[in-house]
Amino acid sequence: MITSKNAYLAKLTEQIQMKSVKVGKNLEGSTPPSVFIGRWSYPKVYAGPMMVGEAGDTSIMDSPESWIGQNKQQEDIINYRMNLVRGKQLIKIDDLENPFVEKLQDISLASTSIDSEATFGKTPTGSMLSEDSMPHGPSAVIEKFDIDAVRWDKQLEKTFYDTDLKAGDAVVNLHNKDVPFSAMQKAFSVGAIGTKNKRKLVPTRWSITACDSTLADRFLKEVRKFEQLDTYRVYEFGSFNNYYIIILTPTEWQYEWYEAFIKIMYNEELIYSDYETNGGKKEYSIVGGCYYTAKMAVLDYLMKIKKQSGLIILREAYEGYVPLGVFNVRENIKEAMQKPYKEFETLEESLKYGGTKLRIPIKKYVKQGTLLNEMLHTKQTTLDMYFKK
Repeated sequence: MITSKNAYLAKLTEQIQMKSVKVGKNLEGSTPPSVFIGRWSYPKVYAGPMMVGEAGDTSIMDSPESWIGQNKQQEDIINYRMNLVRGKQLIKIDDLENPFVEKLQDISLASTSIDSEATFGKTPTGSMLSEDSMPHGPSAVIEKFDIDAVRWDKQLEKTFYDTDLKAGDAVVNLHNKDVPFSAMQKAFSVGAIGTKNKRKLVPTRWSITACDSTLADRFLKEVRKFEQLDTYRVYEFGSFNNYYIIILTPTEWQYEWYEAFIKIMYNEELIYSDYETNGGKKEYSIVGGCYYTAKMAVLDYLMKIKKQSGLIILREAYEGYVPLGVFNVRENIKEAMQKPYKEFETLEESLKYGGTKLRIPIKKYVKQGTLLNEMLHTKQTTLDMYFKK
């Protein structure tokens, strides 16, 4: 029995064999635009561009926001990602004057793909598949790197030059201007956002959760001021061997996240969960970045409809599932929130409906969780209790 989600996904990713593109020491092509910053040797980090050996518009390879809308399949995404070659150099996180880092900033602020060429110290090899980041193809230390002239995205450019604007405010502003999440996250990770003396390189994984939790916290401050929903609402969507049931409850804000992995490696049926009450969450979630990105996506929706609610999310991953990064959760949930929803008078009815769409019986989720369990078993005190019939 694997007790932590992290250990389970580490074991799963070990077993999955992925064939990455073969390239030589010299690579001519383009960057979608895409960068990756590792975290292993922090406060020095392996930072660099990701390139593909083809010219022209390759933006689809690093545009998770467009994959579901364009009906891309899991195989398409793995193919895109395994064709991306990662160049890297070991750099101090505050070395932003470094010409190589300046090129990475250029890439992250770009509005389109950029023609580029690289010379590696040795032939790039291997591939990366981890439980928390999008996969990519072979990598090697980069010795020489050149890019064509870059046209920056106007909103990102404005943010880059505003060195008095705090990073949190910048992220919210960019979101409000409809800058894609992946674009703002890249800019954040290469130190192109925030007040002048606080800018630094941030590992890709950390920058994703930082942007998600910054947005979620800001949204929640506003959502707390809105009227509560008056019924239960159930939203649903599935793609990439996942299915999501999202329940909004007519309560003040509280949130529980469940995810189940069903017969992916063997005959396993594992459920992991985490929650927060109205007071919020102090420590980092035991289920990782998925928790924050799901919370952000639903709070963004509540902001739009100007309502407050509680939130229960049930996610199932099925045979053939491959960890592709937290974008998978964010984009599936955004998609679900745009679909028509079902309304119910009680939590029991909502769960009963959800249970018709999921493979694991609802009672197993209830048993595993905390908040859902309490909501179902707390008997509301009513006036009737004080009057004997």
